[in-house]
Amino acid sequence: MPYLAGISLYPIKSLDGIAVNQAKVLPSGALCNDREFAILDTQGRFVNGKRNDKVHLLRSTWDVSTQTICLQIQGTLEKREFEIESDRIQLETWLSEYFGFAVTLVKNSTTGFPDDNIASGPTVISTATLETVASWFPGISVPEMRQRLRTNLEINGVPPFWEDRLFANEGEVVKFQIGEVIFEGINPCQRCIVPTRNSLTGESYANFQKVFTEKRRETLPNWVNSSRFNHFYRLSINTKIPAIEAGKVLQMGDEIKLL
Repeated sequence: MPYLAGISLYPIKSLDGIAVNQAKVLPSGALCNDREFAILDTQGRFVNGKRNDKVHLLRSTWDVSTQTICLQIQGTLEKREFEIESDRIQLETWLSEYFGFAVTLVKNSTTGFPDDNIASGPTVISTATLETVASWFPGISVPEMRQRLRTNLEINGVPPFWEDRLFANEGEVVKFQIGEVIFEGINPCQRCIVPTRNSLTGESYANFQKVFTEKRRETLPNWVNSSRFNHFYRLSINTKIPAIEAGKVLQMGDEIKLL
C-alpha cells in the first residue's frame, strides 16, 4: 500500500531542508514553511545553486519553533545563529559577505517561492525511484540523491517510477489523495544543474546529465505518457493542491490513493 514515508521542507529557498513529521497546507496550495524565504541579489534575482555554486557550501539548520537559523560554511567550525525577523539586517550582512555581493532576504508566507508558479504544490517522488536513480551513479548514495533532488514528499510501498502515474496529457490533471489532502498531478519535473553537483561541496559529477537522460529513457515504464517528455532529464512530479484543501495536514504514514 503506498504511503507517505518522508516530508521535507526548505524554509529558505536553495538552502538545506528539514525533515518533519507533518505539514499544513496553505490556501495557496503550498506547504507551511516551505520556501517561505528566499535570498535575492540587487537585481531581484534568486541567489540559488543554479546561478551560484557557493550555495552548496552553505550549511543551514532551521528551528521552526523559534524561527532561528544557524549558518555554517562547509569545512569550517564557526557557526552563526540568527533570529529570522529581529536579526534580519545582521543575517543579510553575513550572507552578503559570504557571497561577495549585496543580498536581501525576502519572505512570502502566502505562496512561498516555488520553482514552478503554475504547478506550485509539493513535489513528489518514491523511495524506490531514488534508490534506482542512485544506482546509476557509482559513489552517489540514496541520501545524497535525495539531497540533490530536493523533493517535498516521498512515497514508499511502490515500485520505481510509480509516481509517473500522477500526470496525464498536457492540460489535464491526475487527482490523487494523501491522507485527507486532494492533489492534482501536473507534469514530470524538469531538472536543472543542481542535481549534477555534490550537495555538500558543489563538485560536479562527470556526465551526470547525459547518463541520467539515457537511463531515464531506458527505464521509462511502457505505460507512461511519453508525450510529456520533450527530453528525459525529468524526474519527480509537480503538483497543485486546490484551495479547498487549505488547513489540512499531511502526516507521515498517510495512505496514498489514486482517485
